Amino acid sequence: MALSPLAVFVGLFFVLSLVAGDFYAVPLSVVFVAAAAYAVAICGLGNRMPLTERLRIFSRGAGAEGLMQMVWIFVLAGSFAATAKAIGAVDATVGLVLSALPPSMLLPGFFVAACFVSLAMGTSVGTIVALTPVAVGVSTDVGLDLAQITAAVVGGAFFGDNLSFISDTTIVSTRSQGCAMSDKFRANIRIVWPAALVALVIYIAVGLGSSTSYTPLPIDFWLVVPYLVVLVLAICGLDVMLVLLLGNLSTLIVGVASGKANMTDWMAQSADGIGGMAELILISMLAGGMLEVVRHNGGIDYLIARLTSRIGGRRGAEGVVASLVAAVNLFTANNTVAILAVGGIAREIGQRFNIDPRRNASILDTFSCLVQSFLPYGAQLLMASALAGISPIDIVPCLYYPALMGLCAVGKIVFRREN
Repeated sequence: MALSPLAVFVGLFFVLSLVAGDFYAVPLSVVFVAAAAYAVAICGLGNRMPLTERLRIFSRGAGAEGLMQMVWIFVLAGSFAATAKAIGAVDATVGLVLSALPPSMLLPGFFVAACFVSLAMGTSVGTIVALTPVAVGVSTDVGLDLAQITAAVVGGAFFGDNLSFISDTTIVSTRSQGCAMSDKFRANIRIVWPAALVALVIYIAVGLGSSTSYTPLPIDFWLVVPYLVVLVLAICGLDVMLVLLLGNLSTLIVGVASGKANMTDWMAQSADGIGGMAELILISMLAGGMLEVVRHNGGIDYLIARLTSRIGGRRGAEGVVASLVAAVNLFTANNTVAILAVGGIAREIGQRFNIDPRRNASILDTFSCLVQSFLPYGAQLLMASALAGISPIDIVPCLYYPALMGLCAVGKIVFRREN
Protein backbone atom coordinates (compact mmCIF):
# COMPACT_ATOMS: atom_id res chain seq x y z
CA MET A 1 0.00 0.00 0.00
CA ALA A 2 2.86 2.36 0.80
CA LEU A 3 4.25 1.87 -2.70
CA SER A 4 0.92 2.48 -4.43
CA PRO A 5 1.63 6.21 -5.19
CA LEU A 6 4.43 5.09 -7.53
CA ALA A 7 2.07 2.66 -9.22
CA VAL A 8 -0.58 5.39 -9.51
CA PHE A 9 1.89 7.74 -11.19
CA VAL A 10 3.25 5.22 -13.71
CA GLY A 11 -0.15 3.62 -14.38
CA LEU A 12 -2.03 6.89 -14.76
CA PHE A 13 0.54 8.38 -17.10
CA PHE A 14 0.77 5.23 -19.24
CA VAL A 15 -2.99 4.71 -19.54
CA LEU A 16 -3.76 8.36 -20.29
CA SER A 17 -0.99 8.44 -22.89
CA LEU A 18 -2.37 5.35 -24.61
CA VAL A 19 -5.87 6.85 -24.63
CA ALA A 20 -4.53 10.12 -26.06
CA GLY A 21 -2.36 8.26 -28.55
CA ASP A 22 0.61 10.46 -27.67
CA PHE A 23 3.03 10.13 -24.75
CA TYR A 24 3.61 13.89 -24.85
CA ALA A 25 -0.03 14.95 -24.87
CA VAL A 26 -0.42 14.27 -21.14
CA PRO A 27 1.22 16.96 -18.91
CA LEU A 28 3.57 15.26 -16.47
CA SER A 29 2.97 17.95 -13.87
CA VAL A 30 -0.76 17.11 -13.75
CA VAL A 31 -0.03 13.38 -13.37
CA PHE A 32 2.45 14.10 -10.57
CA VAL A 33 -0.08 16.33 -8.79
CA ALA A 34 -2.62 13.50 -8.91
CA ALA A 35 -0.11 10.93 -7.62
CA ALA A 36 1.11 13.33 -4.91
CA ALA A 37 -2.46 14.06 -3.77
CA TYR A 38 -3.13 10.32 -3.59
CA ALA A 39 0.08 9.81 -1.56
CA VAL A 40 -0.99 12.47 0.96
CA ALA A 41 -4.50 10.98 1.11
CA ILE A 42 -3.31 7.47 2.07
CA CYS A 43 -0.56 8.62 4.42
CA GLY A 44 -1.24 7.57 7.98
CA LEU A 45 -4.70 6.16 7.30
CA GLY A 46 -4.22 3.39 9.84
CA ASN A 47 -3.63 5.78 12.74
CA ARG A 48 -5.82 8.64 11.42
CA MET A 49 -2.95 11.09 10.98
CA PRO A 50 -4.14 14.74 10.72
CA LEU A 51 -3.96 16.31 7.28
CA THR A 52 -1.55 18.98 8.52
CA GLU A 53 0.92 16.29 9.61
CA ARG A 54 0.63 14.50 6.26
CA LEU A 55 1.32 17.75 4.43
CA ARG A 56 4.28 18.39 6.71
CA ILE A 57 5.79 15.02 5.69
CA PHE A 58 5.18 15.77 2.01
CA SER A 59 6.68 19.27 2.31
CA ARG A 60 9.75 17.89 4.06
CA GLY A 61 10.55 15.86 0.94
CA ALA A 62 9.55 18.59 -1.53
CA GLY A 63 11.82 21.13 0.18
CA ALA A 64 14.77 18.89 1.03
CA GLU A 65 18.17 20.57 0.98
CA GLY A 66 19.53 18.47 -1.87
CA LEU A 67 16.42 19.10 -3.93
CA MET A 68 16.65 22.85 -3.48
CA GLN A 69 20.27 22.78 -4.66
CA MET A 70 19.09 20.91 -7.73
CA VAL A 71 16.48 23.60 -8.39
CA TRP A 72 19.20 26.26 -8.40
CA ILE A 73 21.17 24.22 -10.92
CA PHE A 74 18.09 23.87 -13.14
CA VAL A 75 17.62 27.67 -13.06
CA LEU A 76 21.23 28.40 -14.02
CA ALA A 77 21.33 25.64 -16.65
CA GLY A 78 18.13 26.89 -18.27
CA SER A 79 19.48 30.41 -18.45
CA PHE A 80 22.80 29.29 -19.92
CA ALA A 81 21.24 27.03 -22.57
CA ALA A 82 18.88 29.77 -23.76
CA THR A 83 21.42 32.61 -23.85
CA ALA A 84 24.09 30.48 -25.57
CA LYS A 85 21.63 29.45 -28.26
CA ALA A 86 20.42 33.05 -28.72
CA ILE A 87 23.92 34.38 -29.52
CA GLY A 88 24.46 31.70 -32.16
CA ALA A 89 26.74 29.38 -30.21
CA VAL A 90 24.92 26.26 -31.48
CA ASP A 91 25.39 27.11 -35.16
CA ALA A 92 29.01 28.07 -34.53
CA THR A 93 29.70 24.78 -32.76
CA VAL A 94 28.16 22.75 -35.59
CA GLY A 95 30.11 24.69 -38.19
CA LEU A 96 33.36 24.30 -36.26
CA VAL A 97 33.08 20.51 -36.28
CA LEU A 98 31.96 20.19 -39.90
CA SER A 99 34.25 22.80 -41.46
CA ALA A 100 37.40 20.66 -41.44
CA LEU A 101 35.79 17.43 -42.65
CA PRO A 102 36.27 15.91 -46.12
CA PRO A 103 33.13 14.61 -47.90
CA SER A 104 33.76 10.97 -46.92
CA MET A 105 33.81 11.97 -43.26
CA LEU A 106 30.49 13.79 -43.12
CA LEU A 107 28.60 10.85 -41.57
CA PRO A 108 31.08 10.40 -38.69
CA GLY A 109 31.34 14.19 -38.66
CA PHE A 110 27.68 14.59 -37.83
CA PHE A 111 28.07 11.98 -35.09
CA VAL A 112 31.01 13.89 -33.59
CA ALA A 113 29.18 17.19 -33.99
CA ALA A 114 26.13 15.80 -32.18
CA CYS A 115 28.38 14.46 -29.41
CA PHE A 116 30.02 17.82 -28.88
CA VAL A 117 26.88 19.94 -29.25
CA SER A 118 24.87 17.77 -26.83
CA LEU A 119 27.79 17.74 -24.39
CA ALA A 120 27.82 21.53 -24.50
CA MET A 121 24.06 22.11 -24.58
CA GLY A 122 23.05 19.34 -22.16
CA THR A 123 19.98 18.34 -24.17
CA SER A 124 19.47 15.55 -26.67
CA VAL A 125 16.25 17.06 -28.03
CA GLY A 126 17.90 20.46 -28.55
CA THR A 127 20.81 18.83 -30.35
CA ILE A 128 18.48 16.86 -32.62
CA VAL A 129 16.48 19.99 -33.44
CA ALA A 130 19.67 21.92 -34.26
CA LEU A 131 21.47 19.27 -36.32
CA THR A 132 18.86 17.10 -38.04
CA PRO A 133 17.71 19.73 -40.57
CA VAL A 134 21.36 20.32 -41.55
CA ALA A 135 21.98 16.56 -41.80
CA VAL A 136 18.88 16.03 -43.93
CA GLY A 137 19.84 18.87 -46.25
CA VAL A 138 23.35 17.52 -46.70
CA SER A 139 22.34 13.85 -47.08
CA THR A 140 20.93 14.37 -50.58
CA ASP A 141 24.27 15.60 -51.94
CA VAL A 142 26.34 13.13 -49.91
CA GLY A 143 24.53 10.06 -51.19
CA LEU A 144 24.11 8.63 -47.70
CA ASP A 145 21.03 6.87 -46.38
CA LEU A 146 18.71 9.33 -44.63
CA ALA A 147 18.07 6.96 -41.72
CA GLN A 148 21.83 6.47 -41.24
CA ILE A 149 22.68 10.15 -41.01
CA THR A 150 19.66 10.87 -38.79
CA ALA A 151 20.63 8.00 -36.49
CA ALA A 152 24.17 9.38 -36.30
CA VAL A 153 22.76 12.66 -34.98
CA VAL A 154 20.46 10.89 -32.51
CA GLY A 155 23.26 8.64 -31.23
CA GLY A 156 25.61 11.57 -30.73
CA ALA A 157 22.84 13.50 -29.01
CA PHE A 158 22.51 10.78 -26.39
CA PHE A 159 26.28 10.70 -25.87
CA GLY A 160 26.17 14.27 -24.59
CA ASP A 161 22.83 13.86 -22.81
CA ASN A 162 24.45 11.09 -20.77
CA LEU A 163 27.65 12.99 -19.97
CA SER A 164 26.93 16.73 -20.05
CA PHE A 165 27.35 18.71 -16.84
CA ILE A 166 24.20 20.71 -17.55
CA SER A 167 22.03 17.79 -18.67
CA ASP A 168 18.85 17.24 -16.63
CA THR A 169 19.74 13.56 -16.22
CA THR A 170 23.23 14.35 -14.94
CA ILE A 171 21.93 16.91 -12.47
CA VAL A 172 19.22 14.60 -11.13
CA SER A 173 21.37 11.46 -10.99
CA THR A 174 24.30 13.12 -9.20
CA ARG A 175 22.14 15.02 -6.72
CA SER A 176 20.03 11.96 -5.93
CA GLN A 177 23.18 9.91 -5.22
CA GLY A 178 25.12 12.68 -3.46
CA CYS A 179 28.19 12.82 -5.70
CA ALA A 180 30.00 15.50 -7.67
CA MET A 181 29.26 15.90 -11.37
CA SER A 182 32.94 15.77 -12.28
CA ASP A 183 33.32 12.45 -10.44
CA LYS A 184 30.25 11.01 -12.15
CA PHE A 185 31.63 12.19 -15.52
CA ARG A 186 34.88 10.29 -14.94
CA ALA A 187 33.02 7.14 -13.92
CA ASN A 188 30.59 7.48 -16.83
CA ILE A 189 33.20 8.14 -19.53
CA ARG A 190 34.90 4.85 -18.69
CA ILE A 191 31.68 3.06 -19.62
CA VAL A 192 30.81 4.86 -22.84
CA TRP A 193 34.10 5.80 -24.55
CA PRO A 194 34.62 2.32 -26.08
CA ALA A 195 31.07 2.44 -27.46
CA ALA A 196 31.62 5.91 -28.94
CA LEU A 197 34.93 4.87 -30.50
CA VAL A 198 33.51 1.72 -32.13
CA ALA A 199 30.44 3.64 -33.35
CA LEU A 200 32.74 6.26 -34.90
CA VAL A 201 34.68 3.53 -36.74
CA ILE A 202 31.40 2.08 -38.06
CA TYR A 203 30.26 5.50 -39.29
CA ILE A 204 33.63 6.06 -40.98
CA ALA A 205 33.33 2.71 -42.76
CA VAL A 206 29.74 3.42 -43.85
CA GLY A 207 30.63 6.93 -45.03
CA LEU A 208 33.58 5.91 -47.23
CA GLY A 209 32.92 6.52 -50.88
CA SER A 210 30.39 9.32 -50.44
CA SER A 211 30.89 12.57 -52.34
CA THR A 212 29.38 16.02 -52.08
CA SER A 213 29.82 19.65 -52.90
CA TYR A 214 28.61 20.75 -49.47
CA THR A 215 30.46 23.74 -48.04
CA PRO A 216 29.89 24.75 -44.38
CA LEU A 217 29.02 28.36 -43.67
CA PRO A 218 31.68 30.67 -42.19
CA ILE A 219 31.87 30.46 -38.40
CA ASP A 220 32.86 32.76 -35.57
CA PHE A 221 35.09 30.79 -33.21
CA TRP A 222 34.42 33.15 -30.30
CA LEU A 223 30.78 32.07 -30.20
CA VAL A 224 31.93 28.60 -29.10
CA VAL A 225 33.77 30.03 -26.07
CA PRO A 226 30.81 29.84 -23.59
CA TYR A 227 30.45 26.09 -24.19
CA LEU A 228 34.20 25.58 -23.80
CA VAL A 229 34.19 27.58 -20.56
CA VAL A 230 31.49 25.36 -19.03
CA LEU A 231 33.05 22.14 -20.30
CA VAL A 232 36.62 22.87 -19.19
CA LEU A 233 35.73 24.33 -15.78
CA ALA A 234 33.34 21.46 -15.01
CA ILE A 235 35.92 18.81 -15.93
CA CYS A 236 38.42 20.62 -13.71
CA GLY A 237 36.08 19.98 -10.78
CA LEU A 238 34.80 23.50 -10.09
CA ASP A 239 31.45 23.60 -8.26
CA VAL A 240 28.68 23.25 -10.80
CA MET A 241 26.80 26.37 -9.68
CA LEU A 242 29.94 28.49 -10.03
CA VAL A 243 30.59 26.88 -13.43
CA LEU A 244 27.12 27.79 -14.64
CA LEU A 245 27.35 31.32 -13.25
CA LEU A 246 30.60 31.85 -15.16
CA GLY A 247 29.04 30.23 -18.21
CA ASN A 248 26.14 32.68 -18.11
CA LEU A 249 28.56 35.57 -17.69
CA SER A 250 30.54 34.37 -20.72
CA THR A 251 27.39 34.31 -22.90
CA LEU A 252 26.73 37.93 -21.90
CA ILE A 253 30.30 39.06 -22.62
CA VAL A 254 30.57 37.16 -25.94
CA GLY A 255 27.08 38.21 -27.02
CA VAL A 256 27.69 41.91 -26.36
CA ALA A 257 31.25 41.88 -27.77
CA SER A 258 30.14 40.15 -30.98
CA GLY A 259 27.07 42.33 -31.40
CA LYS A 260 24.75 39.31 -31.17
CA ALA A 261 22.91 40.62 -28.11
CA ASN A 262 22.67 43.57 -25.76
CA MET A 263 21.96 43.50 -22.02
CA THR A 264 18.20 43.70 -22.49
CA ASP A 265 18.15 40.89 -25.06
CA TRP A 266 20.37 38.74 -22.85
CA MET A 267 18.11 39.19 -19.82
CA ALA A 268 15.02 38.37 -21.88
CA GLN A 269 16.59 35.16 -23.22
CA SER A 270 17.80 34.25 -19.74
CA ALA A 271 14.27 34.69 -18.37
CA ASP A 272 12.88 32.49 -21.15
CA GLY A 273 15.41 29.77 -20.32
CA ILE A 274 14.57 29.90 -16.61
CA GLY A 275 10.87 29.79 -17.43
CA GLY A 276 11.44 26.73 -19.57
CA MET A 277 12.65 24.90 -16.46
CA ALA A 278 9.52 25.71 -14.43
CA GLU A 279 7.71 22.42 -15.10
CA LEU A 280 10.80 20.35 -14.38
CA ILE A 281 11.32 22.21 -11.08
CA LEU A 282 7.67 21.62 -10.12
CA ILE A 283 7.90 17.94 -11.06
CA SER A 284 11.09 17.56 -9.02
CA MET A 285 9.44 19.01 -5.92
CA LEU A 286 6.28 16.92 -6.35
CA ALA A 287 8.36 13.78 -6.85
CA GLY A 288 10.47 14.58 -3.78
CA GLY A 289 7.38 15.06 -1.64
CA MET A 290 5.68 11.92 -2.94
CA LEU A 291 8.76 9.77 -2.35
CA GLU A 292 9.12 11.14 1.18
CA VAL A 293 5.56 9.99 1.92
CA VAL A 294 6.38 6.58 0.43
CA ARG A 295 9.50 6.41 2.59
CA HIS A 296 7.64 7.51 5.73
CA ASN A 297 5.09 4.74 5.22
CA GLY A 298 7.81 2.12 4.84
CA GLY A 299 7.45 1.63 1.10
CA ILE A 300 11.12 2.20 0.27
CA ASP A 301 12.33 -0.28 2.88
CA TYR A 302 9.76 -2.85 1.71
CA LEU A 303 10.67 -2.48 -1.96
CA ILE A 304 14.40 -2.70 -1.32
CA ALA A 305 13.93 -5.74 0.91
CA ARG A 306 11.94 -7.53 -1.79
CA LEU A 307 14.23 -6.54 -4.66
CA THR A 308 17.42 -7.45 -2.84
CA SER A 309 16.19 -10.54 -0.96
CA ARG A 310 18.12 -12.89 -3.25
CA ILE A 311 21.03 -10.61 -4.05
CA GLY A 312 24.38 -11.58 -2.61
CA GLY A 313 26.59 -8.73 -3.77
CA ARG A 314 27.05 -5.44 -5.53
CA ARG A 315 26.72 -6.93 -9.01
CA GLY A 316 23.12 -7.96 -8.35
CA ALA A 317 22.35 -4.66 -6.61
CA GLU A 318 23.62 -2.70 -9.62
CA GLY A 319 21.49 -4.90 -11.87
CA VAL A 320 18.43 -4.03 -9.77
CA VAL A 321 19.15 -0.27 -10.03
CA ALA A 322 19.61 -0.54 -13.80
CA SER A 323 16.40 -2.59 -14.21
CA LEU A 324 14.37 -0.20 -12.06
CA VAL A 325 15.27 2.96 -13.96
CA ALA A 326 14.92 1.18 -17.32
CA ALA A 327 11.43 -0.11 -16.45
CA VAL A 328 10.16 3.27 -15.26
CA ASN A 329 11.65 4.96 -18.34
CA LEU A 330 9.85 2.46 -20.56
CA PHE A 331 6.49 3.53 -19.14
CA THR A 332 7.13 7.28 -18.79
CA ALA A 333 9.21 7.87 -21.97
CA ASN A 334 11.19 10.48 -20.03
CA ASN A 335 14.67 9.66 -18.73
CA THR A 336 14.81 12.59 -16.31
CA VAL A 337 11.51 11.64 -14.69
CA ALA A 338 12.61 7.99 -14.50
CA ILE A 339 15.71 8.98 -12.51
CA LEU A 340 13.63 11.27 -10.30
CA ALA A 341 11.22 8.42 -9.56
CA VAL A 342 13.83 5.83 -8.55
CA GLY A 343 16.80 7.96 -7.48
CA GLY A 344 15.98 7.72 -3.77
CA ILE A 345 15.48 3.96 -3.97
CA ALA A 346 18.74 3.57 -5.88
CA ARG A 347 20.61 5.53 -3.21
CA GLU A 348 19.23 3.29 -0.45
CA ILE A 349 20.28 0.18 -2.39
CA GLY A 350 23.71 1.68 -3.01
CA GLN A 351 24.25 2.41 0.68
CA ARG A 352 23.18 -1.09 1.73
CA PHE A 353 25.46 -2.82 -0.78
CA ASN A 354 28.32 -0.31 -0.61
CA ILE A 355 28.04 0.83 -4.24
CA ASP A 356 30.11 3.91 -5.04
CA PRO A 357 27.66 6.85 -5.47
CA ARG A 358 29.53 7.88 -8.63
CA ARG A 359 28.92 4.46 -10.14
CA ASN A 360 25.29 4.43 -9.05
CA ALA A 361 24.68 7.84 -10.64
CA SER A 362 26.38 6.62 -13.81
CA ILE A 363 24.17 3.51 -13.94
CA LEU A 364 21.00 5.56 -13.48
CA ASP A 365 21.94 8.02 -16.22
CA THR A 366 23.27 5.46 -18.68
CA PHE A 367 20.40 2.99 -18.52
CA SER A 368 17.74 5.70 -18.63
CA CYS A 369 19.40 7.14 -21.76
CA LEU A 370 19.72 3.65 -23.22
CA VAL A 371 15.99 2.95 -23.00
CA GLN A 372 15.02 6.47 -24.06
CA SER A 373 17.17 6.29 -27.20
CA PHE A 374 15.25 3.28 -28.56
CA LEU A 375 11.69 4.39 -27.75
CA PRO A 376 9.76 5.05 -30.99
CA TYR A 377 7.33 7.09 -28.87
CA GLY A 378 10.11 9.03 -27.13
CA ALA A 379 10.58 12.74 -27.79
CA GLN A 380 13.99 12.30 -29.39
CA LEU A 381 13.03 9.77 -32.08
CA LEU A 382 9.70 11.46 -32.71
CA MET A 383 11.44 14.80 -33.26
CA ALA A 384 14.20 13.31 -35.44
CA SER A 385 11.74 11.36 -37.59
CA ALA A 386 9.49 14.39 -38.04
CA LEU A 387 12.42 16.58 -39.14
CA ALA A 388 13.80 13.89 -41.45
CA GLY A 389 10.41 12.88 -42.86
CA ILE A 390 10.87 9.17 -42.07
CA SER A 391 9.44 6.72 -39.53
CA PRO A 392 11.06 6.36 -36.07
CA ILE A 393 11.23 2.63 -36.76
CA ASP A 394 13.54 3.32 -39.72
CA ILE A 395 16.03 5.06 -37.43
CA VAL A 396 16.18 2.39 -34.69
CA PRO A 397 18.27 -0.24 -36.59
CA CYS A 398 20.93 2.39 -37.31
CA LEU A 399 21.42 3.50 -33.69
CA TYR A 400 24.88 1.96 -33.34
CA TYR A 401 26.14 4.08 -30.46
CA PRO A 402 23.18 3.52 -28.07
CA ALA A 403 23.32 -0.24 -28.73
CA LEU A 404 27.06 -0.36 -28.07
CA MET A 405 26.62 1.85 -25.00
CA GLY A 406 24.10 -0.66 -23.64
CA LEU A 407 26.50 -3.56 -24.23
CA CYS A 408 29.31 -1.70 -22.45
CA ALA A 409 27.05 -0.75 -19.52
CA VAL A 410 25.77 -4.30 -19.07
CA GLY A 411 29.30 -5.63 -19.37
CA LYS A 412 30.52 -3.27 -16.64
CA ILE A 413 27.93 -4.75 -14.29
CA VAL A 414 28.24 -8.42 -15.29
CA PHE A 415 32.04 -8.48 -15.21
CA ARG A 416 32.61 -6.23 -12.23
CA ARG A 417 34.61 -7.48 -9.25
CA GLU A 418 32.49 -8.16 -6.19
CA ASN A 419 35.28 -7.10 -3.85
